[in-house]
Parts: sequence; C-alpha cells; structure tokens
Amino acid sequence: MNVVPDEELLLGVLNSTPLIDGVTTDSLGDADQAAAWLTDAGGQGTAAELAQLIQARDLLQAVVRGQRPAGALAPLLDGVARVPELGDGGIRWRLSVPPERELAVRTVLAWDALLQAAPGRLRPCANDECRLFLIDHSKAGTARWCSMAACGNRMKARRHYQRAATSQDA
Repeated sequence: MNVVPDEELLLGVLNSTPLIDGVTTDSLGDADQAAAWLTDAGGQGTAAELAQLIQARDLLQAVVRGQRPAGALAPLLDGVARVPELGDGGIRWRLSVPPERELAVRTVLAWDALLQAAPGRLRPCANDECRLFLIDHSKAGTARWCSMAACGNRMKARRHYQRAATSQDA
C-alpha cells in the first residue's frame, strides 16, 4: 500500500484526543502547544487555523467511527479548489484555500485519498478503552490496534486472563 500525501497529518489530527489514565485529553487544547503543533505541520499557528482544524478533527473522528456520514465533511470543503500550475516538471496542483483553512482541508483531502487508495484501512483502535486511530499498512489488512506493544498486548493479556479464569471456574 502506498503512503498517501498528508497521511501523517491525518493520523496526527485524528489521534490528538487520546485517553490518558481513563480521561480523554486534547493535545490541541493548550494554545501554545497547539500553535507549535500547527507550525510543525506546515500551518501558521493561528487561533483561526486551530479552530478550523479542531472542527475537521471532530467531524473526521465521527465519520471514521461511523457515527456521522461522510457528507458531514462537506462544509469544510466549501469554496476549496485545486489550481494547476505548469512548471518544468509538468503540472503541479496547488490548493486554493484561505490560509487558516489549509491544514483542515489538507486533513480532509488526506482522509479521502486514503479512502480511495486503501478502503477500510483507516479505523479506530479495536481496544474499547482507546480513542486512537490506525492506518493498517499490513499486507493482509488485519491490523486491529493502534499499537501492538500497548493496546494489542493489553487486549491479548486480558483475553488470556479471562480464559484462564474461566477454565479454573469449570
């Protein structure tokens, strides 16, 4: 499976609300940290940009979890265009969108590109106690956990404990 442009951005945005000690946190909740994150992602770090990205994140999380239809993302793409630019290397497509909306739009476009290139490979972690998402790059397309070392190991250990307890009760 090929890597989709802005795949890391998409996963970073989706995974910005992890559960820590059973409490949902928002890594974009602190203005200074969020501005640094936005800048690292290629944005400007403004409050308007952050608001757009949080709106995109919340909608994308709901869409990927199957809680909202994909059409819920339509307002994020209003007025967006791709403009061709001809150069020595051929045609390059430039995104035409106000700067404060660019990261949010790129995130939605990355979601769509992944959906087209690898349907079903973007999914929530199978651990019900986890809020993270994964992009399954495995050949078989059977990855279930955001991290085998964390969630996968935890889930396997839990199932083993439950089987052991059930066999002792029998």
